[in-house]
Amino acid sequence: MSRKLIIDPVTRIEGHGKVIIQLDDDNKVVDAKLLVVEFRGFEKFIQGHPYWEAPMLLQRICGICFVSHHLCGAKVLDDMIGVGYSTHNLITPTAEKMRRLGHYAQQLQSHATAYFYCIVPEMVLGMDAAPEKRNVLGLATANPELIKRVVMLRKWGQELIQAVLGKKMHGISSIPGGVNNNLTAEARDRFIKGDNSIPSIDQMLEYAMDGLELFYDFHEKNRAMVDGFGDAPALDMCLVDDNGDVDYYHGKMRIIDNDKKIVRELDYHDYLGHFSEATEEWSYMKFPFLKELGREKGSVRVGPLARVNVTKSYSTPLAQVALEKFHAYNKGKSSNKALHTNWARAIEILHSAELIKELLNDPDLQKDQLLVTATESMWTGEGVGVVEAPRGTLLHHYRANQEGNITFANLIVATTQNNQVMNRTVRSVAEEYLEGETEITEGMMNAIEVGIRAFDPCLSCATHALGEMPLEVTLLDAKGNQIDERRK
Repeated sequence: MSRKLIIDPVTRIEGHGKVIIQLDDDNKVVDAKLLVVEFRGFEKFIQGHPYWEAPMLLQRICGICFVSHHLCGAKVLDDMIGVGYSTHNLITPTAEKMRRLGHYAQQLQSHATAYFYCIVPEMVLGMDAAPEKRNVLGLATANPELIKRVVMLRKWGQELIQAVLGKKMHGISSIPGGVNNNLTAEARDRFIKGDNSIPSIDQMLEYAMDGLELFYDFHEKNRAMVDGFGDAPALDMCLVDDNGDVDYYHGKMRIIDNDKKIVRELDYHDYLGHFSEATEEWSYMKFPFLKELGREKGSVRVGPLARVNVTKSYSTPLAQVALEKFHAYNKGKSSNKALHTNWARAIEILHSAELIKELLNDPDLQKDQLLVTATESMWTGEGVGVVEAPRGTLLHHYRANQEGNITFANLIVATTQNNQVMNRTVRSVAEEYLEGETEITEGMMNAIEVGIRAFDPCLSCATHALGEMPLEVTLLDAKGNQIDERRK
């Protein structure tokens, strides 16, 4: 008899969603969807507020990547007052470097959280392990020394965020035209040398290397599974500098195909001319795509895997060695393998730590040129900001009237960009693990979640949710009748 499988909720992700997989009478997958059924509201209720409130209010969308939303909004405000990248009047080097320092600190702690807390338990304990053991507590029992380092890695990133933004969560440092503080020499020395409460930056590099070695070991022992799991093709997109290397704070939006040929490269201020957003009645999360290519061919993947696929090189030595190994393994092609995202995330933890070390040794961070003051005649009333958030390319776009009140806001977050490829991944994993099976096990169900979790999706960001909704996986029969459901 045909069946309908429900996973509800998908666990160890930010936000809540639901997966429905429909099998026919021969237990073949005929449909698979990731549903996000949360209300989207931030773009509306920000309207009418003073423009300068936007970076403060919109970072409240998320408790994980709030720094990315804050900085993205700050770049929009720079444009609006006439000192952003849409003009020739840029903020000072000290202001930009302070923003970058907070940005890299967030990427370090966010990636460390996603990788070690949500993904490594399956790598160490197995995808089929009992759910009560397949988590960070089970990992602490299996490898307590690893957990001590993981906790410290995340704490170090949180402490640096606090030093830059004033708070560990939802701090405010960026203001229109710059920042409101630099980094004191005492704070700099604390993070470089460590003290009684935090290790040194060199110890952080050591811990980051441990994470990468952990993936290498897992990959060596499980090569067929890692390389065959959740193969979902898509274009790759991220911000790049003039050399074609990833820039997490600013650059052009570059989109490449599987052969790494450039499909599009654009100034993000022109995004409306290139992207459209499709909708489905079964999800609040939109499906962005390149207009000229259409939804099926024009959907992009963003985030760690897209960035290591797109970037030609890194500026830091340890990450560069890791990148060369990744590129050589994939023979110069873009990787579409879902679990290679975890490889890419481990590389970016290392890259972030190296970028932080470079900035901590930059004397510009102790200078006092923090703000460019704009005149009334420089006001443009509109701006677009893009940064590479840990989960991928994040875009904010606001307009304001002459009184300075917001009249329009549009947000395209990384998880939204990944919507199409996540649905392809769910289908790919379902076909591999569920097709032809007469009994659906916990391990099979978890495989679907592993495919989604590789993207580290933030469903609350993607729908700018109000309230909470669970994530489900539903199994339907050929007639659409529900015959099985999992809800967590």
